[in-house]
Amino acid sequence: MKRLTMAVMGMALAASAAAADFDGSRKLICAPVQVMDCMAGEGCEKGIPGEFGAPAFMRVDVQGKKVAGTKVQSDILGVDRNEKQLLLNGRELGYGWVMAIDAKSGEMTVTMTNRLGAFIMFGNCTPL
Repeated sequence: MKRLTMAVMGMALAASAAAADFDGSRKLICAPVQVMDCMAGEGCEKGIPGEFGAPAFMRVDVQGKKVAGTKVQSDILGVDRNEKQLLLNGRELGYGWVMAIDAKSGEMTVTMTNRLGAFIMFGNCTPL
């Protein structure tokens, strides 16, 4: 019985540590793997990040309020957390952006929009 109790406690601690990985308390590195470029009335083109000028990696520092790609750094203007996701937003190069990171898996979706259309990036994040 004692071993079972210890195992259950160990699993609970591991689950809470994993959830803390994506709550904004740790720095993250995120890698977009698929990008979509969408224009009103024209549909969307799909591809990989390099085909659309998106960075291969983004460093996310919620505490420092920065998201940095290979060429551009952007301020995080808003943060919203709940048990399901970490939601960040800001502005960059004439676009408004939103980054949603799954609180358990680290899966990420980023949208960048302006009056002409939107870029959508899908990928994954991991703690640094």
